[in-house]
Parts: sequence; structure tokens; C-alpha cells
Amino acid sequence: MKKFDNFSSNLEVLLQADKEDLDNGFIISGIIDKFSLQFELGWKVLKELLRYEGKAVASTGSPRAVIKAAYTVFDFIDEKVWLSMLRARNDMTHIYGGEAAKRLVQVILKEYIPAFQHMQEGIRRYPSVATS
Repeated sequence: MKKFDNFSSNLEVLLQADKEDLDNGFIISGIIDKFSLQFELGWKVLKELLRYEGKAVASTGSPRAVIKAAYTVFDFIDEKVWLSMLRARNDMTHIYGGEAAKRLVQVILKEYIPAFQHMQEGIRRYPSVATS
């Protein structure tokens, strides 16, 4: 699945975030941008997986609905973390200060990246889906 390939490729880059200078505003901004892209790729992969499973919710354009449905179908989705990601993604346009951005980066590193990895591992357990 091309979307999963893109998800995995972007995740490989995002995994390097903790090796960067987290005091550099440009780096912080880049990590946040990469997280935003990763989230978009993630919920769209979930949408495709739900379509594969024959779930009607896959026809919606709502990330919230897709996340909630994916949580009920797949054991590799933590609904609380994914809904937190959705809020963070939506709130990013309101982050003006450096401290708020630094806090978001810490959450990305400690909670969101591991959730993306967990999703990737879970999808790999379904090789017919991940490789189609």
C-alpha cells in the first residue's frame, strides 16, 4: 500500500528528531511540521485499512471518525493518544511562543512517535494489507 510506504518513509525521518538540537527554533519547527505530515499520513492509512476491512466510516473525510473506528477494529491504535494528536495538529496554528513549541516537541518525542511506531508494527502483522 503506497500510503503505508509513505507513512513508513516519513516515520524514518521523524525518528531522527531526538538526535537534533532541540533548542534550535528551526529544528523545532521542522519536527512539528514532520509530525503534522506524519499524522496526516497516519490517519489516511487508517482510512485505507478500514476500507479494506469493509467499514463504511472509510468513506468519511473526518479524521476523528476514522480514529474512533480504527480504535474499535485494530489493537495497535490507542484512541486517547491519537485523539490527542488530532488536537495537537489542530492547535498548532495557535502556537506562537517558543516554549509551547518545545513542549509539543517533547510530547511528539515521548508519546506520538512511539504511537506511530506501534501502528507501523501492527500493520506489518497484516502483510497482505501492508504490501498491497
